[in-house]
Amino acid sequence: MATKKKPVKKTAAKRKTTKKAAVKSFRVSADTRPFMSFQVTKQTVYWAILLGFILILFLWILNIQLDILRITESINNL
Repeated sequence: MATKKKPVKKTAAKRKTTKKAAVKSFRVSADTRPFMSFQVTKQTVYWAILLGFILILFLWILNIQLDILRITESINNL
């Protein structure tokens, strides 16, 4: 005799529920300064120092290259 298979109930997949963050009350934002305004800060000073260092380094390398060029020209003229 053949046995009858009983239908097996599938368990429903559990869904993760996420709780939404509670809405905080709205506050008036602080006035922002205009985009084109200029204010000297620590970061401005750091960038100015870095720019000065890079320019001095550039002039030093340029001077070395000109010295090398003068030496090679003097060797070629001999």
